[in-house]
This record gives sequence, structure tokens and C-alpha cells, in this order.
Amino acid sequence: MSKSEISSVVKYLSGSVENVSKIEPSLFEKFNVKRGLRNADHSGVLVGLTNIGDVVGYQREGDILVPTGGKLIYRGIDVEELVHGAAEQKRHGFDEVVYLLLSGKLPTATELSEFVKYMGELRKLPDDFTNSMILANKGQNIMNVLARTVLALYTLDDNAEDISTENLIDQSLNLIAKFPTIIAYSYHSMRHYYQKRTLSIRHPDPELSTAENFLMMMKGAGKYSRLEADILDLALILHAEHGGGNNSTFTIRVTSSTLTDTYSAVASALGSLKGPLHGGANHEVLCMMDNIKKNVKQWDNKGEVSDYLKKILNRQANDFSGKIYGIGHAVYTISDPRAKLLKNQARELAREKGRLEEYELYEMIENLAPQIFYEYKGDKVAKRVCANVDFYSGFVYNCIGIKEPLYTPLFAMSRIAGWCAHRLEELTFGSGRIIRPAYKNVFPQQNYITLDERV
Repeated sequence: MSKSEISSVVKYLSGSVENVSKIEPSLFEKFNVKRGLRNADHSGVLVGLTNIGDVVGYQREGDILVPTGGKLIYRGIDVEELVHGAAEQKRHGFDEVVYLLLSGKLPTATELSEFVKYMGELRKLPDDFTNSMILANKGQNIMNVLARTVLALYTLDDNAEDISTENLIDQSLNLIAKFPTIIAYSYHSMRHYYQKRTLSIRHPDPELSTAENFLMMMKGAGKYSRLEADILDLALILHAEHGGGNNSTFTIRVTSSTLTDTYSAVASALGSLKGPLHGGANHEVLCMMDNIKKNVKQWDNKGEVSDYLKKILNRQANDFSGKIYGIGHAVYTISDPRAKLLKNQARELAREKGRLEEYELYEMIENLAPQIFYEYKGDKVAKRVCANVDFYSGFVYNCIGIKEPLYTPLFAMSRIAGWCAHRLEELTFGSGRIIRPAYKNVFPQQNYITLDERV
């Protein structure tokens, strides 16, 4: 079959798929279908129980959701306490959070020291693996390269199919430790092949924290500041877990419930996170902010900024989607604790980089957008909205010098900790049943017609 014939077949099938895929919106209400696993009040449908993380943005009083200040809880501990505890001792806390998420308890000083040392030793990729699986196989999207590399690690694991708790933990720690190395090498390879840049492959340093090691592999020893490492460590802590209901974590629980191997389960979560509706919001924020900076002449003028935000909501500016990216969240209402924590250090980083004026524009939009959104939607439609973590994370990464293709992989580098914790819980203390939701078929009945009678 020629290329033109294939093209016509695809074109015909595309039209047919568009027609048969249409479902009347009223049918969702008729059959009480929770579209997107969301209730009518926009809260998530309760589908499971977990001991790992909790996301709080409202309280339920009868049938009414009452907005509250946001809380993010890891194993019963407020993430703010974890962040402040590490900061007060002037140390990085991501490895401690990994230990907590997997084990359910905070490590002692001795346990943490041994854990950090063990994880540092796992960072190196197997001999010849970097060349054969990353450098020799091109890829323009790091998330795809990461998923491919994870699946390739399956072939090197003699116990890849073993789902005993001990082996699951061994596989989890190995992947968590290796993710930064795989991501750094994938980025350098992509720049080399597609941007004709010099290929720089730096060996991971087991003596550095996860954040410092990643910056060293990306930029070189001594080419990053302590503040840059501190704020990257903070970002890793804040993205490590977000309850079982986020799309990628739910995905790994669904695939894990089939008793598949760890590598396949993690690859499925990566596929979920790659989607722009899940892992790409901070990039959209950066693009929007670039558009605002070009079209708003006075960044400190509230009236001018407000008018432009109204244009965005009215689909008259930016990408004409009607969205103010980085504002609003599925759970958080009054505040996103991750955004609050990241914002505190973002100002300091902006000052260090000479970008304080730009930071203050972000802060102004954060303050103005919720009220503008409320006025635009009307009090009967609008729910409470706030800046989410993506509103500041892209700006922070940009200040550090981390390029946009790394934003979602950085998310994965952190969230792999939560994914592994949820996989362990699903296989160890889950329902013991494959997760299988039901779908109602609403396609009309039709009769079979023989081939020679079809027109």
C-alpha cells in the first residue's frame, strides 16, 4: 500500500472515530456517571484508602464543601514541618522524605546517614548502559527516554518479576537513586544530537545531596550556588507525593493491581505524567508570563495587569484558551502549601539573580487573579481558587538555569518516591483485587449487514 493510500485510510477512519466517539453530555447525568472521577461539587470520587499522603483544601460540612487553608501531609506529618526541620539544621531533606514515604517513619541520624550513603552508591548506571540505551538511541522528549530506559533496566534485573516486599523495596530504591542520572544524561544527549552542543557526561557524586548531585551533573562542579541547591531540594520535597488520587499515582496503583513488574508500572506512571494536563503546567505558566511581560508595559501597574488578565479570561489574549495558568487546583482552594513554601525562597532567588521586578509581577498576578476569576465566573459558578505550585516552579527552575525540557522530568525525579510508596502499599496492603471500574455502553443497537450489501 502506498503512502497516499495509507493517508486516505487514516483520513477516513479519523472522521469515523470522531463521529462514533461523541457522547451526549446529558447521558453522564442520566446514568449518574462521575465524569473524570469527579463528583458534582468537583471533589474526587473516593476509590481507595491510603496511609501515605493526604491533600487538604476543604472540609465537608454535610453536603457543602467549605474552603480551608491547604495542607499537604506525608505519613501524618505536615510537609511544612519537614521543610522547616531540614532548613533549621541547614541540610537537604529530600532523602529523608523518601525514607519517610517508604517506611512510614522518620529515620534516626544513624539510619539517615546509612540511607543517604546507600542511595548515593546506587546513582551510577550499569557499565555500557549509558551508551547503549541513552546515547545511542535518540529522543526529543526526555520523558519518553526516561520511560524507555526504565523498561530497559528490567532486562538487567535477575529478579524483575519478583513482587516480594524486600525485592520491591530494592527495585524502588534503585530507580529513585538512578532517575537523576538518567534524566541528566538524557538531556545532554538530546542537546548533543538536536542542538549540536558539546556532549558532557559527568559521573554522579555519592557524597552530594540529590539536589546538589543533579545540579553538578547538569552544570558542572562549582557552577551552582547553595541557594540554587536549597530551592531545588525544596521543590523535590514538595513534589514527592500528593495523595493517591493524582493521575500518575492512580495510574501506578491501577497497573500495580494487575501484579505487573515494577518497571512496567513505573513506565505507566511516566506516561501519565508526561501529559500536559498533568505534568506540563509550569511550562504553560512561563509561556503565559512571557506573553504578559511583552504586552503589559508597566509591570507594577495593578490596573494594567488586571485588564490584561481579564483579556486572557475572555479568550482575547495569550493562547486564547481562557485559562490563567498556575491559578486554581482540583483540591486546594484558599492556598496551596507547596506554592507558599516555594514562593518564600523564590523571592530570595530572584534577588540573587537580579529578577526581583519579574518576581513581583508574579506576586501581583497571584494576588489579583483569584478575584478577577471570581468576578468573571460569577458567585454561583466560581469556586475559590489560588496559585498552585506550578505558578512559581517554572520561574524558579528558570532562575536556576534549568531548561524547559527538564521541568516534567524533574517532577518525575521527585514523584518516583511517592509512586513507589503507593505501589508497595497496593501490593502489600491493597484490596488484593485488580482495579476495574465500570463503563456504561450507550451506543445504539444495530443489525449486522453482509459485506456485499453495505454501501
